[in-house]
Amino acid sequence: IVFSFPQTQYTFKEVFGTLVTQKALFDVVARPLVEDLIRGKNGLLFTYGVTGSGKTHTMTGSPGDGGLLPRCLDMIFNSIGPFQAKRFVFKLDDKNGVDVQCEVDALLERQKRDAMPIPKTPSGKRQIDPEFADMISVRDHCKVEEVEEDNVYSVFVSYIEIYNNYIYDLLEEIPFDPIKPKWNSCNTPVQNGDFIPPQSKVLREDQNHNMYVIGCTEVEVKSTEEAFEVFWRGQKKRRIANTQLNRESSRSHSVFMIKLAQAPLDADGDNVLQEREQITLSQLSLVDLAGSERTNRTKAEGNRLREAGNINQSLMTLRTCIEVLRENQMYGTNKMVPYRDSKLTHLFKNYFDGEGKVRMIVCVNPKAEDYEESLQVMRFAEMTQEVEVARPVDKPLCGLTPGRRFRNQAFKDELSRKLEMRGGPISGETEEQSVTEMLLQNFPPLPSCELLDVNDDQTLPRLIEVLEKRHRMRQMLSEEFTKNVLAFKTMLQEFDSSIVSKENYAQGKLTEKEKMITGQKMEIERLEKKTKTLEYKIEILEKTTTIYEEDKRNLQQELESKSQKLQRQASDKRRLEARLQGMVTETTMKWEKECERRVAAKQLEMQNKLWVKDEKLKQLKAIVTEPKNEKPERPSREKDREKAFQRSVSPPPAPNAPPVRLRHRRSRSAGERWVDHKPPSNVPTETVMQPHVSHAITVAAANEKALAKCDKYMLTHQELASDGEIETKLIKGDVYRTRGGGQAVQFTDIETLKQESPTGRKRRSSPSSPTPPEDAAESEWTDVETRCSVAVEMRAGSNLGPGYQHHAQPK
Repeated sequence: IVFSFPQTQYTFKEVFGTLVTQKALFDVVARPLVEDLIRGKNGLLFTYGVTGSGKTHTMTGSPGDGGLLPRCLDMIFNSIGPFQAKRFVFKLDDKNGVDVQCEVDALLERQKRDAMPIPKTPSGKRQIDPEFADMISVRDHCKVEEVEEDNVYSVFVSYIEIYNNYIYDLLEEIPFDPIKPKWNSCNTPVQNGDFIPPQSKVLREDQNHNMYVIGCTEVEVKSTEEAFEVFWRGQKKRRIANTQLNRESSRSHSVFMIKLAQAPLDADGDNVLQEREQITLSQLSLVDLAGSERTNRTKAEGNRLREAGNINQSLMTLRTCIEVLRENQMYGTNKMVPYRDSKLTHLFKNYFDGEGKVRMIVCVNPKAEDYEESLQVMRFAEMTQEVEVARPVDKPLCGLTPGRRFRNQAFKDELSRKLEMRGGPISGETEEQSVTEMLLQNFPPLPSCELLDVNDDQTLPRLIEVLEKRHRMRQMLSEEFTKNVLAFKTMLQEFDSSIVSKENYAQGKLTEKEKMITGQKMEIERLEKKTKTLEYKIEILEKTTTIYEEDKRNLQQELESKSQKLQRQASDKRRLEARLQGMVTETTMKWEKECERRVAAKQLEMQNKLWVKDEKLKQLKAIVTEPKNEKPERPSREKDREKAFQRSVSPPPAPNAPPVRLRHRRSRSAGERWVDHKPPSNVPTETVMQPHVSHAITVAAANEKALAKCDKYMLTHQELASDGEIETKLIKGDVYRTRGGGQAVQFTDIETLKQESPTGRKRRSSPSSPTPPEDAAESEWTDVETRCSVAVEMRAGSNLGPGYQHHAQPK
């Protein structure tokens, strides 16, 4: 079966392969934590990963190749071995503090411990348990180079586990028998099969706001073998179980804590300084987390299922705390970190708040079945390294002379050598008496003081004189020695003050350099993060550019196709325009020919009419020029011929028709003040029926100023009638004043002026008989003479139309 998974990249401080040695891993990860521990700073080391990924192996190691824990212990004792205090000089209290006892109290404590029948931890002379002897036989003799030589040190270890979100002490000496049933109040065993669980411990906060476990067993150890035997004793009590993924799966989080107490020696370099303020207590916690697991893969049920749920819940709380810390630092928020949701995060709250350095080792199993869980682990680990924890501030120096331990030891060695040369050391005397005796040895010898005679008066005075000289010499030497001692002390104090000032100056410079280096490291990390972000943005921009280029190519292809289509449409349009132009030209030529034909026909018709008229005139002339008869005609007949002749020449107008005059028609309402609104788009018709209003204000657009001066309003509107002729409408109304001070127009009637073309009428022909009847007067008129018409005024709403119209009526 071949598994195919997408590739995902994660970035870490250091990546170790499968063939990495325990020493290489220790030098990179744990060695800096041990150095900080000896310098008085706290440290925390996690091993984190999926079940079966090798966390416990990384922490403990295997026979012949010790893990991180035995190597840390070996480095600690290699560094402080010659400077360790005697047992019970440092005594831990129940409030996470430490006290210093004098030599007498420490001796009493040791005697009390030796008298108790408690199994003692192994010393250097006892044989090591072969079960773990190979794990602590580390050949690499690593140590911290710069150890404070004027301090004394003591190491205390404790071992706890967090199981189902309860804290249990693995070093507690209370016997725990899993076979013994729980007894009820009636002193009878319970039948449900439950057993007596060990007593859970409680977390508390000390006066320095550090979290600690109340009543936890803390053992003072003096060697690597002794410390690892304590660890191994607690390791056997740790809860493990067999699951589908791991034969010995850890069902709890184990925490092995190493506390280092250190205090400076006094000014003489002999005893520990009895000042609690000068005691430094640092702690290194090595945490082997239980593996995160999925219950559908481990097939857990019952107790195993409950254990897996509590393990995953505590690890989820750890992730949540790290995420909130990261969000608070990156975005400047002040969200509350949920430390109290789990005992694991609550115990190490101070580390995340800046009380020490935190390191995490991520163990990854390359099995394909663990791919999803490994992705979650690496994603959380990558996010964890973005959280910045502040370093604690160094404690001030005690102010005593450095190097006093070795100077005192050298002075004692030299004094012992001199006393041996003089006859051996004098036990039970103080240092000042030994120096005095050494000086008295250089005095001249006493004279013989043996008295052989009672009357001897020379021996005693001579002896008294010598003793008085020796006494004066001793006083002088004592005064000189005291003076020299004071001078030497003054010089030493000046030298100490100069050294302290130089050390303070050097420490200040070193602090500045460290700050500068820290700032540069932070800047480098920021630039690396920025580079990573920019690379990610560049990758996104490259992908976006590729998408845009593809869109650009598609749009270019679409544009080319649209351009070709437009070109085809343009060519079709040009062909259509050419066709239309040809059709227009053809139609124009056709109409020109038709017009020419109609003009020719009209000319022919006019010529025929002129010919008929000429013929009529000739006949009339013949009648007129015809000679008169000799006999007289009747007057009535002559009058009729005269009338007929006159009417044929110029017929008079009808008696009811008004005379035709070339002047404008006067409106019916011309006697009032009008606003004559004539839009500039009107076309002048120049007909005899053109309206004209006197005493009017002619405007192209109606305005308030003109309406305020008049009380009538007329709008001239032109439009095309159905027969294609221009139709003019005169829309009239009354002007009223409104309450707001303005003007309003109310329309009353409409007058319509219509112009008709006379081209459709034909001329009437006159009769050929010379004596027409009575109604021949009207028949002899032509159509041109009948074009004059009268204006008939109609009110709005009449049967003839909605206004006034001009109708041509023959006379």
